[in-house]
Amino acid sequence: MNASTPDTIDPAEAAHFGAMAADWWNPKGSSAMLHRLNPVRLRYIRDAVDGHWHGDPAGLKPLAGRRVLDVGCGAGLLAEPLARLGASVTAIDAAPENIAVARAHAEGQGLAIDYRVGGVEEMDEAAAFDLVTSLEVIEHVADPAAFVAELARRLAPGGLMVLSTPNRTPMSRLALIAVGESVGGIPKGTHDWHRFLTPEELAKLVEAAGLRVADVTGLSFGPGRGFHLSDNKAMDYLLTAVPAAAAE
Repeated sequence: MNASTPDTIDPAEAAHFGAMAADWWNPKGSSAMLHRLNPVRLRYIRDAVDGHWHGDPAGLKPLAGRRVLDVGCGAGLLAEPLARLGASVTAIDAAPENIAVARAHAEGQGLAIDYRVGGVEEMDEAAAFDLVTSLEVIEHVADPAAFVAELARRLAPGGLMVLSTPNRTPMSRLALIAVGESVGGIPKGTHDWHRFLTPEELAKLVEAAGLRVADVTGLSFGPGRGFHLSDNKAMDYLLTAVPAAAAE
């Protein structure tokens, strides 16, 4: 890795996802899996936000007045709904192709989102965010521990962090790689099973960064239900963390 590349960015991973940029918003294209996952992940984030800040579950703008940072934003599949929930959103991605598509799409939707190219470590540490999200990203970075630490540095006191990633289990290898990357619509080479993190491993990284794990919930798939939140963490899971001081 050259001196101009942030420590957490894996250039090969950035190039892989950048090559998919033009197709990112196509619900039947290379990011079809993310389109199917997004409503469930958004429901989880909304519940976490309402619980953390004691919001009204029926409110339309639960993130009004909140600053949000979405890291590894791709072309904005999460950043846009977060903006619609009232947040002032900053979204960052290592692939310039993704950011170009994200900016154009947001403009077409009339959404003001601060999109930036680069790694999270390039952001000003003085710019603290109430909510930090990074979904299906940590398994693609060069240094997961450094990545989590950088995310934690951007979290404001009393803030909330939400991460998601596949679990390293036989089920995830079968579902996401053996099946997903052959007939399930996931582009080949998207996943390296050995880079998946178990909930216990991710929890240790979060705690080492000065945060406390508040919740871990599985994200499962069933023929009759599609993707849904679950106690079963064998395939994928979401983790919510808060500053450790919040527990005191």
